[in-house]
Amino acid sequence: MRSHRLPALAMVLGTILVASPCLAASPDRPNILWLVAEDFGPHLGCYGTAQVWTPNLDKLAAEGVRYTRAYTTAPVCSVSRSAFMTGMYQTTIGAHNHRSHRDDGYQLPLGVRIAPAWFRDAGYFTANVRTFPAGVNVTGTGKTDWNFSSDGKPFDSGRWDELKSHQPFIAQVNFKETHRAFVSPRRADPAKVVIPPYYPDHPVTRDDYAKYLDAATELDAKVGRILQQLDADGLAANTIVVFMSDHGEAHVRGKQFCYEEGLHIPLIVRWPASFPVPAHYRAGAVDDRLVAAIDLLPTLLVVAAGQKKPSEMQGQVFLGDRAEAPRRYVFGARDRCDETVFRFRTVRDDRYRYIRNFMPERPFLQANDYKERSYPVWNLIKELSAQGKLTPVQAVLAAPTMPPEELYDLENDPHEIQNLTDSQDPANQAVLQRLRAELERWIEESNDQGRTPEPAEVAAAKGATKPLAAPNGPGAATKASKKKVAK
Repeated sequence: MRSHRLPALAMVLGTILVASPCLAASPDRPNILWLVAEDFGPHLGCYGTAQVWTPNLDKLAAEGVRYTRAYTTAPVCSVSRSAFMTGMYQTTIGAHNHRSHRDDGYQLPLGVRIAPAWFRDAGYFTANVRTFPAGVNVTGTGKTDWNFSSDGKPFDSGRWDELKSHQPFIAQVNFKETHRAFVSPRRADPAKVVIPPYYPDHPVTRDDYAKYLDAATELDAKVGRILQQLDADGLAANTIVVFMSDHGEAHVRGKQFCYEEGLHIPLIVRWPASFPVPAHYRAGAVDDRLVAAIDLLPTLLVVAAGQKKPSEMQGQVFLGDRAEAPRRYVFGARDRCDETVFRFRTVRDDRYRYIRNFMPERPFLQANDYKERSYPVWNLIKELSAQGKLTPVQAVLAAPTMPPEELYDLENDPHEIQNLTDSQDPANQAVLQRLRAELERWIEESNDQGRTPEPAEVAAAKGATKPLAAPNGPGAATKASKKKVAK
């Protein structure tokens, strides 16, 4: 009688072993957990920021690699996300104006695809996680915010509890804590926060900056709970963890502008213990190489999924045996944001940042409803300017026009205060000529779509009622030449 029952019992147990998510087999390739904060600069304890408490992300950095020179290609969410989720410059794929193509059916150029599509073809389960187990006490935003339409269902799931039984996976989690309005318990002391010199040292500024750092502390707590769940589910040893921001910090000269404050982001990558460590990765290291956010997709496709980098993808692989030569330059761009029209292009190397302003006749504080409603220091600068209470450094932001070109020595001037374009030093002039030429090369080779004004009806729908003048300066003519890859 027992001899007849044993085979049946074995079959039942075998079925349980195969079907049970709790006993899911380890993946043959690493999973990927992609954690994306909003509107956040490198303001973590591990980056040296005071009055912020980030033990979870500091620990992640200690276990992985912390990148000190990571940059997005745009200083606003929909544009930047359109870029790093395709591995392409937003100016190349027509996604350069903020929220320009959310509802009009605009399609990506032929051969350009979003990250979930590339990974799904490689056998990965894809998720944009919003729902976590009750005990985690975290809700993801599920944000995509792309400036194009995506065919079909972009992700396979929005639930954390589906990941364990669907390996390998690439799961994205988006956090809103550092996006305005800040809603976090008060911990930072406004009197002790460090205020950049181009902002007025005023109680309004100090309170606002402290709230931002408190939001970072809250963000860290939520990241910590997710990492604990990853470990509790037995997934940590098989999962690459990437933490980054969608662009720079939510302050006046940050979001929407092409200074360091708008483009510089935190980037931490932790490689899982169960998989061989790729070349150019060393746990616990600090990496000073220039890295662009658009480099993440091709790097993960190659080193995690084992795929070839798509031939037209502009991001560069920076890990593994197939890593490309280190970047000499990173590039950035800003066009219309909401109703406000500017056209900035920028390039930086390991020391200098050059910014070209194609609309210098427009003031930095050009009307923008979002900034006026959400950024108290924006209005404070205008008020103090009218009262003559700004220092010369602060008064630059209230000037009626902006310089057509800016060059900053980030080694000696990390706050980008001293514009060197008019410097008589031959060394500075040589840098200016080199970076000016490099930026122009990038504009041409990447087929910058910003050289053509946005259609008036699209701009008008966003409140930009004034006609858009054709961009001035070198490279203004639109080229119909074949698209080239810009390094």
